Amino acid sequence: MLEGLRVVELATYIAAPGAAGIMADWGADVIKVESPEGDPMRRFFDTIASEQDANPVFELDNRGKRAVVLDIRSDKGRDALKALVATADIFLTNVRPAALARAGLDHETLRAVNPRLVYCSLTGYGLQGPDADKAGMDVAAFWSRAGVGSITAPKGAEPFPIRTGMGDHVTSLATVSAILAAVFERQNTGVGRLVETSLLRTGVYAIGSDMAIQLRFGKLASTRGRREAIQPLANFFKTRDGRWICLLPRQGASDWAQIAKAAGRPELVDDPRFATSKSRRENTAALVDILDEAFGAMDYVEAEAALDAGDLTWAPYQTPRELVGDAQAEAAGCFVDTPDGMGGTFRAPASPARFPGAQDGPRGPAPRLGADTAAVFRELGWSDDRIAGLTGS
Repeated sequence: MLEGLRVVELATYIAAPGAAGIMADWGADVIKVESPEGDPMRRFFDTIASEQDANPVFELDNRGKRAVVLDIRSDKGRDALKALVATADIFLTNVRPAALARAGLDHETLRAVNPRLVYCSLTGYGLQGPDADKAGMDVAAFWSRAGVGSITAPKGAEPFPIRTGMGDHVTSLATVSAILAAVFERQNTGVGRLVETSLLRTGVYAIGSDMAIQLRFGKLASTRGRREAIQPLANFFKTRDGRWICLLPRQGASDWAQIAKAAGRPELVDDPRFATSKSRRENTAALVDILDEAFGAMDYVEAEAALDAGDLTWAPYQTPRELVGDAQAEAAGCFVDTPDGMGGTFRAPASPARFPGAQDGPRGPAPRLGADTAAVFRELGWSDDRIAGLTGS
């Protein structure tokens, strides 16, 4: 889908490489520029003192890219990067703005090199304000500061961290959308622009429905436990064989009668404690206890059949281990075979969209550090002597 689009990525960790990784899956030529030390995510398992023979966290966000090593602390490295940017459609970075300005790799400088360049800066907190140059990871900027964590945790619970890369990958999606909007604009104007995304702003949008209530009314209900839920039917129930189901009644429609029937308790509809949404809310604990007993008397397959018969919105509450064997996840294209660089493949998460009839998916493995430096600069017409001077080989 994006064949012919060249992306130069000067980025580390997950959010920005993840955005470039999506575009690589969709056919873009992504050139990953790293320092001689490499992206720290290449050493992900070293950080947690775990020896592994593969690095699926790094592979997910960097498959199908080409890898170039440049030392942008040197004049040669900076000049080489500018030469590469001159051939690019997109420059994507999460290096902090002050460091880019010191290196002469800021937006204005690179746009002078290539007026058609879409320059995307992904930061923790945005390009303006007192914390614009502050370091930001998704646990800090997306989860903690943006409020995502606090409204996710049940009321009274201590803070807990987000899972690896979750906020980063949401920001990756926002970043791809923003970049491609700028590419579309360039078709009309002929010139590029600065694109800005941040973990903070994406985090606020991710909880946008709650934030809209907070901003409009000045208050917000907290996340509560199952027996204290504001909407007792929008809840989780455990079957006799130990599986949890997620039940979600539709807004503006009365699913209560179908839920009561699926639970094998149709008489509950006429119970004055549960006849209206207000009365159900006032008697949440009692209703949850009754439905716990009802679904707890069924095996999962019985509950599945009953809920589907009522055309209700529900889903199994699954672990990642269970998801691997989910036939619907497989049919939806959630997993793809990824080249391992040695003639084989391994399973990995797919990019978040597919295009029926068009080729998409991993073009190749995650590259070794600097594996394509010589080839990329030969494409620019550089001599081997000049390339050797650049790499020190």
